Amino acid sequence: MRHLKSYFAAILLASSCTVATTAQEALRSAYFLEGYNYRHELNPAFAPERNYVAFPVLGNLSVSLNSNVGLSTFLYPMNGELATFMHPDVDADKFLGKLRNVNHIKQEVDLQILSFGFRAFGGYNTFSLGVSERTAFSLPKDLFKFMKLGQDGPTSHYNFKNIGIMGNAMAEVALGHSRQILPQLRVGAKLKILVGAIDINARISDMSVTLGDEMWDVRANGEVNIAAGNGLKVPTYAESGKHYEKPEDANLIDWDGLDYDKFGLAGFGGAIDLGATYQLHPDLEISASVLDLGFMSWTNAVHGKTGDTTWSFKGFDNVAIDKNSPNYDEKNFDQQLEDLGNNLEDAVEFHRLSDGGSRTTGLGATITVGAAYTAPFYRGLKGGLLFTQRIDGIYSWTEGRISANVTPVKFFDASINYALSTFGSSLGWIINIHPKGFNLFVGSDFTFYKVSPQFVPVNNLNANVQLGINFTFGSKPKKEVLKPLLPSW
Repeated sequence: MRHLKSYFAAILLASSCTVATTAQEALRSAYFLEGYNYRHELNPAFAPERNYVAFPVLGNLSVSLNSNVGLSTFLYPMNGELATFMHPDVDADKFLGKLRNVNHIKQEVDLQILSFGFRAFGGYNTFSLGVSERTAFSLPKDLFKFMKLGQDGPTSHYNFKNIGIMGNAMAEVALGHSRQILPQLRVGAKLKILVGAIDINARISDMSVTLGDEMWDVRANGEVNIAAGNGLKVPTYAESGKHYEKPEDANLIDWDGLDYDKFGLAGFGGAIDLGATYQLHPDLEISASVLDLGFMSWTNAVHGKTGDTTWSFKGFDNVAIDKNSPNYDEKNFDQQLEDLGNNLEDAVEFHRLSDGGSRTTGLGATITVGAAYTAPFYRGLKGGLLFTQRIDGIYSWTEGRISANVTPVKFFDASINYALSTFGSSLGWIINIHPKGFNLFVGSDFTFYKVSPQFVPVNNLNANVQLGINFTFGSKPKKEVLKPLLPSW
């Protein structure tokens, strides 16, 4: 079993290294701040106070990472050093007690290279050119239980469902427009043209492992899809000259031979964002949006699946103890153990079924619903409730956020907020300075308090910092005094 455990441990290590880099997503802490220029990224019906031009690259820069597990889940102090959860002295119940039934890790990058907004054509218009990237992992608790406990008793059975690793990168051009169509109602839409650079999606939808004194049995069902343009080479064992014994293993994907020798476009797609705001009362505004309704069409795609057979092991075959025994090189214990590990890994290896094909994928949509109430005793104070739902299969997540937003003077506003989500609880905040001609903001949806020497959050891997520099021009629009649709409060 050590070979299969090492196989999954390598995947987890590679995952940790990947997601500990950079990430970004829209700053939900700023959803209710009228002076924040990028509210239209959360709801295209929102219009900034003034026209603006973003400082190239630094107009909206963010770093973030989210997970419902943390560094302290997998690393433990041991005799002055850090040991992994696989160390025999790490209590299994303590480790497993920190895990959720499904353990999520995600990171997103959305770097805006150019962005500007202006009033014209009867409303407010936005343009942006940027690049985005995201990576996500879905890891069931039973996977870690298997890695930690292995065969625990005469017979142990494990079933892993929806082990998933995905990532993609693409460029985006977005055109948005919002307008007031009724005194109380404002609507907006944004059209996005997408160009893909890479897409990777590997998933074990179902894997069963039975460990017993008389027999080990492994059955896996999964698939992998990769697209990265003409420069990506995903060879099989036969193409790379790698050794294989069974004829059906000729098309196993040789991950060691993976090569990417030139950049090329991998796909094209499009999406729309839709949003609306409605003023129920001069003090109460509700809003809603649906983001990223669209698709990507990927070309030069590689498709692979796990084998259809069940792997079984009933014991070692005539182990050769003495070096003088016949067939010692093939029958000695170390060699048979190595062969066992190799065969067991083959149970979760992918066979390449097609190369150079095409496939279409959805982007995953995000729904937001918000409500803002302005305090009648102090017009500079606004309370907000924001619900966000990401719909993306096994990578979906949910968040509810409550906020207090204050505008003590015209050129300054700030928010402090608290959220409960799939990734745990978090404190958010933003400070936004926006006099005429200039805008500077800094904030975070996930404030962290304890970090490792490498500056990685120790508890849940939830952290982000977002900042931006923009130049504004033009005057603010005059606000209409609306007649209440609801009784005065």
